[in-house]
Amino acid sequence: MKLLEIIDKIICLINEFIASFGIAAGVLLAFINVIARFVFHEGIDWAFELTNYLFIWSAFFGASYCFRKECHIRVTLLLDLIPAKLAKLTSLMAHLVTMAYLLAVAYFGYLFIFDPDFGLKASGEISVDLNIPMWIPYIVLPIAFLTAAYRVFDKTIDLIKTPADQVVTKTEHEMILEEMELQMRGKK
Repeated sequence: MKLLEIIDKIICLINEFIASFGIAAGVLLAFINVIARFVFHEGIDWAFELTNYLFIWSAFFGASYCFRKECHIRVTLLLDLIPAKLAKLTSLMAHLVTMAYLLAVAYFGYLFIFDPDFGLKASGEISVDLNIPMWIPYIVLPIAFLTAAYRVFDKTIDLIKTPADQVVTKTEHEMILEEMELQMRGKK
């Protein structure tokens, strides 16, 4: 197995696990806190803060995972109307702009946390309810955006290798729906 395939699998597992665990644990914790408040008249002080962080981590890592599956919303009307080579070039430019944005957010997220003079780690700021350093919840920014940038980089390489007339402007989700419609009509 190639090194890039191993890295891809590791990133995929991390994204899937954190996105799934974050949403499941956040919902469970919020449910437990609601039960504790209304049944026992005693809420869990730190539950709201932790629930927020779990949902945030889940959303960021879920978004990173969506780059792998190409399930982010995109408008392909223009790509459908222009010639294949221009559509490929336009898609390539969109990938490069997206990757630059993701890398910029990852970099500035890193600085936000680890800048020796002004970063969260240097400030020693502690969360109110969880009593943990604030850089721990915010570490999601550079990590998730870096993994998302890797995903876009991987898709960009695939796009470069694909001949212009074979560039697909539909997402995996759209292709699955079309295939299901064809199967329901009995054409396949």
